[in-house]
Amino acid sequence: MGNNRRSRLELIFDILSAIQNKGGEIKPTHLMYKSNLSHKLLNHYMDELIGKELILIREIPMRKRKTPAKMVEITDKGLGFLQEFRRIREFTDAFGL
Repeated sequence: MGNNRRSRLELIFDILSAIQNKGGEIKPTHLMYKSNLSHKLLNHYMDELIGKELILIREIPMRKRKTPAKMVEITDKGLGFLQEFRRIREFTDAFGL
């Protein structure tokens, strides 16, 4: 297959993996670079993942800034998705699919 575009599920996997690899939380801008998505597309996926309770946004009050810093955090449900997705990938790989 010459299709280099990532599927929706692979994009979600990449986003959640990037958060997990940073110890479970990451700044939104870092997540944008790590998942290789545009700001607009990342926000679209983040809204969906928040709605499905796979991630949450935590605000951290900053002394020198009026607006709090935001951190994207993976939930237990998000970690469960990663675990199952990896299992499915191993299963399909075992059959060469």
